[in-house]
Amino acid sequence: MTVISSASNPHIKAIRALRTRKGRAEQGTFFVEGLRIVGEAVQTGAEIVQIVTAPDLLISAFGRETAIRAEQNGAMRVEVTKAVFAALSEKDGPQGIAAVIRQRWTALEAFPARPDRLCYVALESPQDPGNIGTVIRTAEAVGAAGLILIGDSADPYDPGSVRASMGAIFDLPLARASFESFITWARERGIRIIGTSGASPTDYRAVRYAPPQALLMGSEREGLSAAQQAACDVVVRLPMVGRSDSLNLAVATGVMLYALLG
Repeated sequence: MTVISSASNPHIKAIRALRTRKGRAEQGTFFVEGLRIVGEAVQTGAEIVQIVTAPDLLISAFGRETAIRAEQNGAMRVEVTKAVFAALSEKDGPQGIAAVIRQRWTALEAFPARPDRLCYVALESPQDPGNIGTVIRTAEAVGAAGLILIGDSADPYDPGSVRASMGAIFDLPLARASFESFITWARERGIRIIGTSGASPTDYRAVRYAPPQALLMGSEREGLSAAQQAACDVVVRLPMVGRSDSLNLAVATGVMLYALLG
């Protein structure tokens, strides 16, 4: 196998393009690096298009075994020099293993009602990739059935989101939808929609939660509009007794998910 030593190689240029949302959208893939996240991708059966290794950096036996497994599962092996890998890496102390992985989206209409799962999570126009990744991680932890991104959302396959998900992005189904199509989908399947607002008179602890249900959270800046709240079956508030007038989206979603979990 020829080891790629030039950053202008077409394979390397295509991988570097995945740093941008446009590049990820055009190729339908995303880039991850590091022993843990690539190992998670292999173990969960993610569709790895390319496994990228730098022999001079990949000293871990687990890493070498992971690369072999990815290749056996159909990934193309791309070996690069230490310098080229450093040009691809965004980590301090790169470990010499990375992967280009196919994005996975589920059509909203293909999401069935899942009374055996805690809930769905729907985020209205979230703008911070780190928040999306943290929500993915928490949603997977409580056994949510999937995440629905509504409206103009940040990219869940942004590197910041992928890192924050800690590998949960390989397990949790993702969908994109307009608010109207989300409401129609929920109504047709008898899914109760639970929204949040600081102005609600109902404390989140005063509600009895049971599937099938969807937790709908507003954007970081605007929250849920009055019309969106009106479309919910119930709207609750998270009480705050300090000086802060709002909670971080990922924190608020985490509190609500564990309230639903009981």
